[in-house]
Amino acid sequence: MEKITEASSVYNDLEHLSTKALLEGMNAQDQLVPLAIAQISKELEAFIDACFERMKQGGRLIYIGAGTSGRLGIVDASECPPTFGVAHGRVIGLIAGGDSAIRKAVEFAEDDTEQGWKDILAHHPTPLDTIVGIAASGTTPYVLGALQAANEAGLLTAGLSCNPGSPLAALAQHALTPVVGPEFVTGSTRMKSGTAQKLVLNMISTSLMIKLGHVKGNRMVDMQLSNEKLVDRGAKMVAAELNIEHETAQQWLLDHGSVRKAVEAYQKQHNNEHI
Repeated sequence: MEKITEASSVYNDLEHLSTKALLEGMNAQDQLVPLAIAQISKELEAFIDACFERMKQGGRLIYIGAGTSGRLGIVDASECPPTFGVAHGRVIGLIAGGDSAIRKAVEFAEDDTEQGWKDILAHHPTPLDTIVGIAASGTTPYVLGALQAANEAGLLTAGLSCNPGSPLAALAQHALTPVVGPEFVTGSTRMKSGTAQKLVLNMISTSLMIKLGHVKGNRMVDMQLSNEKLVDRGAKMVAAELNIEHETAQQWLLDHGSVRKAVEAYQKQHNNEHI
């Protein structure tokens, strides 16, 4: 397997470049990322549809990775409850070394081939669950061990990496491999590879949440009202949907807890009044 993620940068003598040249070089490389993702659109579509079939029956989406890859999975998972109103635990992010590794790297945690599946077992997986292994290199033992066990247990699996022909791609039922090329700083996969992973995870979770009914039109009708900004945004959604004053919409929203529930309650009451 050719490790493209470890290949030498197309740039050299970085320490001698001006700030302008550094920024232009990084930006030029970043523009390759969405092009690489476009090349795997069919693979993404197939995986998302397969995952949806399980999630609509109550299955969960579980991300697992090490280092930057693990952190990106945790970020995406943690944003699903406030954004889409799903229960905590519907989308889960796991990282080698446990939660302490989110802020500080845990030495050699990614080299344990058995710990990944142990971490998944703590969440009592079922065959309706889906495991997405995330590893830019496609060779991380923690992730490979987890996917191998998940396959054997009958779970749906996907592998998100940036090296074609990697062990992760071979092991996963759905290989998602955006090939972004060598990093601007050789081997620094938190750059283009990390950006590609974040974009793909956005696409996976957002598509699934839309298909599961948590978006109406283009609005997050189930979002959690966790701060004043979101209350104001939600009130505007309710006002626009029902054609009522902002203050009235906000009161209905606060009384019922979500845009969806506020709209449904208002419509039910006013429909009953006209019967």
